[in-house]
Amino acid sequence: MMLLTGLIYPFLVTGISRVVFPFRSEGSLLTADGNIIGSELIGQKFDSARYFWPRPSATDYSAVPSGASNLGPASRKLKELAAQRRREFCVKNGLDTSTVVPSEMLFTSGSGLDPHISPESAYLQAGRVADSRKFTAHQKEELLNCIKRLTEPTGLPVLGEKRVNVLLLNIETDKIKQKNPGP
Repeated sequence: MMLLTGLIYPFLVTGISRVVFPFRSEGSLLTADGNIIGSELIGQKFDSARYFWPRPSATDYSAVPSGASNLGPASRKLKELAAQRRREFCVKNGLDTSTVVPSEMLFTSGSGLDPHISPESAYLQAGRVADSRKFTAHQKEELLNCIKRLTEPTGLPVLGEKRVNVLLLNIETDKIKQKNPGP
């Protein structure tokens, strides 16, 4: 039984997954110029104004001690953190203080490694990203089209929400300047 469940079964499942799902079984790693730049499935930190920001992470995007803050809905600290994050998001993105900020930009995910944000969060950040890169009107329009194109549908009609992978969006954002050099 030990050989069957400890060796044979894991090697069989790993072998099948590498044949059937080679990209996923290797960690969904993305490369640029031959270097691994991240995983499509794990959120990573982007704090430059030139990039779209992911949702906050309780573990600073570290995969080893991944987890949530464990602050409950009645927590004063959670309320203060959410208010602080909301103010910072509005200020850093040049938004009016009455702007409704999507909840994923205010609260950490359960794992601290969620690679997605809502399309609304991406659109709220688009102005900051375009301004910091000095995009022309055409380039900004292309940036908005990238958000639309990279928006993933819900998994099932009643489960999940539309989402945008932050790493993929930032990779596409870098390509805009290369295709259309602005002033």
